[in-house]
Formats: sequence, C-alpha cells, structure tokens
Amino acid sequence: MDSQEAFNQARELWREALRGHVLAPPDAGFSQRLRQLAVAANQRAAACEAAHQDGFEWPAARGGAKPPCELRPGSGRRGPEDLWERFDEAVDELDKVSEGRSMRAVGRAYADLAEIAEQLATAIEREDRATGLLVAPITAKRRRSA
Repeated sequence: MDSQEAFNQARELWREALRGHVLAPPDAGFSQRLRQLAVAANQRAAACEAAHQDGFEWPAARGGAKPPCELRPGSGRRGPEDLWERFDEAVDELDKVSEGRSMRAVGRAYADLAEIAEQLATAIEREDRATGLLVAPITAKRRRSA
C-alpha cells in the first residue's frame, strides 16, 4: 500500500472513531471508544510519517475541528483530571499544527494524542470495573472428561 492510500485509510479510521463519540451515552463503552480513538490516532500518526517520508505536505486546514461533546471539558467526562488536561493540550496542539504544512508535526501530534487517549482508556476502564459499571466477561469453565 502506498503512503497516499495509507493516509486515506487512516483518515477514514479517524473519522469513524470520532463518529463513535458523537451523541454517545455516558456508558460502559466510553473506555472502548477512547481506545478506538487511540488506535485511529496511532494509525494517523504512522500514515503521516510515511507521507512525510514520501515528500508530502499536510493539507493545511483552518478553523480546526473540535472533538465530539463527550470528549470536551465540562461534559462530565470520567477519568483522571490530569490526563484530561493533557488530552485537551494534545487536542489543542493537533489543532494548531493542522493549520501548518508539516506532515511530520501533525503525525507527532496524533502520536501524542494516541498515547494520552490510551492512558485515559486504561484508567477509565479500571475505574469502571472498580465501580461495577463494567464487569469482567464471564468465562465458561471447561469440564474434564473421565
């Protein structure tokens, strides 16, 4: 797959991950949606780096897209506040570098966002398991034959 195709696939995965947060209820799936966002951001970062290596520039955007409501400050988002502060900073940085032309800078911003989103997903999943919002899957016991 060439870098242009990888870039387009990563863009679609990113859009799909963002759509998962639009009008999402504050449910046990929150940590999984954050994890999907982290995966998409990682893929975006890799695609940006490959495109940079192939000599492409970032198609500068103006006005930056804001994250879906469930990911914005003041939305009642669960999880450690310090990680959410870092998440907000990473979103702001991505917004800022997206106005430029550096494919590498955008890729690094996506990588940073991916790392923080994964940390948030892990912390929220742990909290949700501790409070009973998210329960461990039931595993069937294997019976031994005589």
